[in-house]
Amino acid sequence: MMLAGVGCLLAAPLWAREVVDASAPVDLAVTIYRDPDRSVEDELDADDPRGLAMISETRRVTIPKGESTIRFEGVAEGMIGVSAIVTGLPGGTIEKNRNAQLLSPAALVDGTLGNRVTITRMNPATGKQVSETAVVRTGAYRGLVLQTSEGFEAVQCSGLPETLTFGGVPPGLSAQPVFSVDTRSAEGGTYDVTLTYLAWGFDWQADYVGRMSEKQSGEEFEMGLLSWLSLVNDNGQSFDNAKLQIIAGKLNVESDYEGLADPPEAEGLSLTCYPLGRTGFGAPPPPPPPPPPPVGYAPEGDYYAEDASIVVTAMRREAPALMMAVPVSVITAEEEDLGDLKLFRVPGRVDVSAKGMKQVAFLNKDAVKARLLYQTQCDPTDLIDPEYDEPDAANLLLVTKNEDKKGLGIALPQGVMTLFEPTSRGLQLAGQTTLRDYARGQDIELALGESAQVFGTCGNYTRNGRASNLAKWSPMRAVLTNANPHPVTVRLQLGWGGDYEIRFPGRKPELKNGWQTIEVSVPANSAATYEWKARDSDRE
Repeated sequence: MMLAGVGCLLAAPLWAREVVDASAPVDLAVTIYRDPDRSVEDELDADDPRGLAMISETRRVTIPKGESTIRFEGVAEGMIGVSAIVTGLPGGTIEKNRNAQLLSPAALVDGTLGNRVTITRMNPATGKQVSETAVVRTGAYRGLVLQTSEGFEAVQCSGLPETLTFGGVPPGLSAQPVFSVDTRSAEGGTYDVTLTYLAWGFDWQADYVGRMSEKQSGEEFEMGLLSWLSLVNDNGQSFDNAKLQIIAGKLNVESDYEGLADPPEAEGLSLTCYPLGRTGFGAPPPPPPPPPPPVGYAPEGDYYAEDASIVVTAMRREAPALMMAVPVSVITAEEEDLGDLKLFRVPGRVDVSAKGMKQVAFLNKDAVKARLLYQTQCDPTDLIDPEYDEPDAANLLLVTKNEDKKGLGIALPQGVMTLFEPTSRGLQLAGQTTLRDYARGQDIELALGESAQVFGTCGNYTRNGRASNLAKWSPMRAVLTNANPHPVTVRLQLGWGGDYEIRFPGRKPELKNGWQTIEVSVPANSAATYEWKARDSDRE
């Protein structure tokens, strides 16, 4: 009697675990990290974004007393499960799980194996739709064979339109990815819980549009600067009405987050016409299962999910569009420090759409003070003869400083700038360049390409046709020409810092980007000549 009693005790579960569904998110926050391996020259890849997002979802859940499993349906398919944290549960979490299979034609068939479905088709004699019950006898990759009152038959092999109706969704399947946790509560109740996790398949980029004023005489002018933030979400889930944040700067990533994401599978259905017709004498031996078809490949003679009409009673689901049409919002971001990175909070709420790109204006400055600067390089080892040498085109730079008095004073994340210049025939493209990340207070110098108006010949100059010995003070010369109807400023790069000593009459060179530099003026429609001396710093 005691053994029987023990056996009954062991057979009874200590905890009856109930499965409950958390509500849809009542609050959302999405923080997008830029792909750390994408350089400023690389374009944003909307088809294969390789950045991360930290997603924080607040949901409401009612749990019973004792142990229960809470399902969070609709998490990002690129969710990195090991990063997930659930807060707000009275008993904490016992175990975390992520479903590996989504609701799909193949999963629906496999989950209904041995159970009844309804098949509807047209009676060729009367032309009317006729429905009958049938039992699913094979899985998704064995050809879908049903057992009806007339025998066994393969679906989609009669040549007539056929529709399968399933009475419900098999347990464990959902149309959206699911994350679940096991918890224990002494009393039960309704709670607001927060699920926070990292997800793969996001990226962002800043794009700038600059509009110069009409006065560009070489002095400072004002320009309008508008920056658009492009967000990419490659996941099949949308995050609507979310608090949006972006992180600027390079994030140090050591883990293989792409491998850890491991999106759940949603497999298509392969329908092979075997056996042909119907049998009234039992089922023949089943054929060997064909291998799963490669993604995007449909060999002749096979039918896939697109060809089969499948209905789940009271549960029709539609796949999200590949590209959502999203209206552009005009908002201004707020900047904060996050260690060595910069965090931008986008005011208001933003829809981060599934499988799509969204643009928001996050910076709008209408009076940025800048100037155009020409630059030419003077190598002390290059022998020049201004009478015979062809002059080189100077490089054109857009120069300003990231400070309040210049009309900026906000961190500028890397991106591409397109610059427009007003003319008598309207705005014209003046140039396009890239920006690295610029912090507050930094000098900003953007290369706009080679000039068609300013040229220079610059280097080691002697009258005997031989380069001077740089062990001693040697003569240098720059001959500059300006075809503009206004004077211009030219920066001369006189020698690499630390390699040469420079004597420029009445001026002390300034170190810029590793070069010893001097800025000089060239009058309108004329030429100017400048001379100085240089010698090696490590001469013996």
